[in-house]
Amino acid sequence: MITRIRDVRKAKGMTLDDVARRCDPPTTAQTIGRLETGMRTVSVGWLNRIAAALGVSSADLVNLPGQDLLPVAALIGPDGAHAPAKSMHIAPPVASGDIAGVRVTASIGDYRGGDEIWCARIAPADYAGALNRDVLVPRPGGRFLFGRLIGRDAAMIHLLPLGARTRQQVLADPPWIGVATRLVRAL
Repeated sequence: MITRIRDVRKAKGMTLDDVARRCDPPTTAQTIGRLETGMRTVSVGWLNRIAAALGVSSADLVNLPGQDLLPVAALIGPDGAHAPAKSMHIAPPVASGDIAGVRVTASIGDYRGGDEIWCARIAPADYAGALNRDVLVPRPGGRFLFGRLIGRDAAMIHLLPLGARTRQQVLADPPWIGVATRLVRAL
């Protein structure tokens, strides 16, 4: 399997040792190097461990058949824009896991009309990790709320809907919420 581990690692500005230490359980920089170069076969388990260490999805680390890659023309940082020293590519985002999509029809809050928001579904036990994040909340009758999760106590969540002069909503714990994880926006 051809992986993009090295490209993603370098794009995140991490060393082999950084990734090795962030793996759960930690491993060695030499092992990560062997997995990157193909000297060692990358199993699904390793792919998931490395993806978690890099803070990306496993699908972001593999080149899928028929997947178009976008060549990187420039790298932008504090020192300005410059051409990469060697050929680099960006893979388009791939939905993995339990993802719900939201399309913004008119500008509201930080979002513009036409934006697409990818939300990762999480269970009630994980709601605390979504505090101060934008979330999609299912409601009875096929309705939804979307806003900032500002609190959780007992079996209730506190949501601040988007827009000016909106009031906090307090809701009984829904069976899941979708945490906004990716914004797709045409410029």
